[in-house]
Amino acid sequence: MKNILKRILFLIILVLVAFLIRKSIGLLPAEGRHLPLDTAYSLFRMFAAYILSLFFAIAFGFGAAYKGWARKILLPTIDILQSIPVVGFFPVAVLFFISLFNGERIGVELASVFLIFTSQAWNMAFGIYESLITIPKDLKRAMSSLNLTGWLKFKNFLFPACIPKLTYNSMVSWANGWYFLMACEIISIGSKKFSLPGLGSFLFTSTEKGRLDLTLIAFGVLTIIIILMDILIWRPLTAWSDKFIYQTTPGGETKPKSALLSYFKDFVFFFKIVHVWKFLFNLFELMIIKIELLVKKTTPGIKRFLKVFLQLLITIVSAILLTLALFQVYPLILAFADKGLPAEASLIPLGIIVSFFRILIAYIICLAWTYPLAILIGENEKISKALMPIVQIFASIPATAIFPLIVIFVTKYFIGGMNLASILLVLTGMQWYILFNLIAGIRVIPKEIKESAQAFGASRWFYFKKILLPASFPSLITGSITGWGGAWNALVVSEYVVFQHQTHTAFGIGSLLDIATFETGNPYMIFLCLFSLIITIVIINRFVWQKLYNLVSLRFSMEII
Repeated sequence: MKNILKRILFLIILVLVAFLIRKSIGLLPAEGRHLPLDTAYSLFRMFAAYILSLFFAIAFGFGAAYKGWARKILLPTIDILQSIPVVGFFPVAVLFFISLFNGERIGVELASVFLIFTSQAWNMAFGIYESLITIPKDLKRAMSSLNLTGWLKFKNFLFPACIPKLTYNSMVSWANGWYFLMACEIISIGSKKFSLPGLGSFLFTSTEKGRLDLTLIAFGVLTIIIILMDILIWRPLTAWSDKFIYQTTPGGETKPKSALLSYFKDFVFFFKIVHVWKFLFNLFELMIIKIELLVKKTTPGIKRFLKVFLQLLITIVSAILLTLALFQVYPLILAFADKGLPAEASLIPLGIIVSFFRILIAYIICLAWTYPLAILIGENEKISKALMPIVQIFASIPATAIFPLIVIFVTKYFIGGMNLASILLVLTGMQWYILFNLIAGIRVIPKEIKESAQAFGASRWFYFKKILLPASFPSLITGSITGWGGAWNALVVSEYVVFQHQTHTAFGIGSLLDIATFETGNPYMIFLCLFSLIITIVIINRFVWQKLYNLVSLRFSMEII
């Protein structure tokens, strides 16, 4: 009887929400009455990009973690790809997707999903990679003793080890998708402009026109969506993911629970949906196991042939992509040889240096507040329940939409003008990567270690210095790699802001790239800015972050025995 009443109450709430939405649409200004449909378009694009990012992250993470030859290809590739700002993928989106479909709506939609994917995938991929390379040795020994291989090893051991980190990184990736949604729904190169109906394009248009009323309405809709996603998706997922935190004995603390998760289980079973999903999953699992058995029956020679064939296939595909890229770059090289470098190209080295120090200042500010907050949320369940929803809401708000208001306020009332505003805007593109990675890293510390520290009467400083700080190092490095990547991306929207048809710029590589992309449409300058940016970021990643990554993954992995 109680369950029936819960279901009836849920249906009544759905009907009331639908009625209120329908009534509120009539109260909106004429320009905003299509906002619900625009929001649905944006959610569909975000969801499609997230599914692509999830499959990419799993493939990348497992390939880079367990295949030495794949690691040598994938890690440098991901370094390059994450260093390219979203606007740097505009030429690819236009030349491949839009040109392929002759400018039709489907081509622009695919281009938008691809661009959102480029803002989500890298963070999730690094999260899975970090989870796999930091699996404790005692768990690996247990897996070996059970003789788990193939699909069973993936299903019962490897993928569950990635779930806590993947859950938190999914929140960040989804938030980053909102962050760059405006750029992904209005694709512009010089005079060419392709726009799609959506919440991002609505925010961009209303902000550009200075329609503060429409901007606030769009923000209200976005805030409602973020709150609903937090209640319906992220909180239940976070509670569920805590089942996969590594520990050998039950701790004294209660695990975070989600009443909504329990209710969903009951409600979904009422519609028998779970049975359908179980049937489809079991069918998929049976197919995978049969393929594995078929592969095991093959001779070692055939296995070696398949491995060599796969490596050869990857090499051929990489060569084809490299050749296509060279065909795009070759005319630019000829133009450089004929006409010489553009006059403004001499500003690129100084622009990179100035932008680098902006990011460095933002990084120091970021660490100053994210580390204490991550410790509070990760160590205290009551504080976590109170603050995590607020953090998730703020992380999901696309700060790019309020950049003009921040710029006007800072330039008017603070010393530093656009340079200070740019640092604050870069901070919005970096901080959530670091915060969520740190929270995930602190939460997965085994309770046995925490309880041992308490049993021996360790001081708070000793616990922080000897346990908490070392245990969070791998997550800090992962967050720093993706956070700096997000900061380099944020430069293109923080050093060049348009409001009421007036442009505000701060000198740097981001503003140079934006001017070449949106104003002059100069392909030579776009190429030089992107090439310089990629080289700079790859050098930093390879000689700083990657070396730190290798160090902490070896020295600071959680081991119980």
